[in-house]
Amino acid sequence: YVQLSAATGALILFGTVQASMIGYALFRGERLQGWQLVGLSLALLGLLALLWPGLTAPPLVAAVLMMIAGISWAVYSINGKRQGAPLLATAGNFLRTLPITMVLSLIFIPDFAISNHGIIYALLSGALTSGIGYAIWYAALPKLTGSEAATVQLSVPVIVAIGGVLLLSEPLLWREVLASATILGGVYLVIRRNSRAPL
Repeated sequence: YVQLSAATGALILFGTVQASMIGYALFRGERLQGWQLVGLSLALLGLLALLWPGLTAPPLVAAVLMMIAGISWAVYSINGKRQGAPLLATAGNFLRTLPITMVLSLIFIPDFAISNHGIIYALLSGALTSGIGYAIWYAALPKLTGSEAATVQLSVPVIVAIGGVLLLSEPLLWREVLASATILGGVYLVIRRNSRAPL
């Protein structure tokens, strides 16, 4: 993200997640039909419209790293469909990150700057909010098909935009409203009960 604009990074990340999860779902025999295809297309177009003003040509290495992050999140999500206890699975995942976190911390130790606020924010955003979010996601995944799970994640930029308006006093732009409505409408078409009916 240091070398990418926020919009470009988000588009690469979410695009890779969608491609990976939907590709895996198709490989496993799942098929998008009728309104699901329309909904996925609308959601992707809405994402593009939401991010378009901030898009820039990405450096190759940064783009590849962001794609690896997207594939990793897709694998994490696909794995979540097989987990029976979301809280235990999330706690186990967090514990398994400790060895590589410690190694990376040693590599970057010259850049360390520890503060009380930093520790508090790390605990709140990492252990608490991220942990709860991942546990909720793991609880929801078994109830979604692969393509539904992939598409639902496109609502994240909308949630971030709403949070920016409510919590950071960012201006509410018509482009963001229309793009968000398009994304959420597309998500609805993919996950609605009769979405498997022919178009």
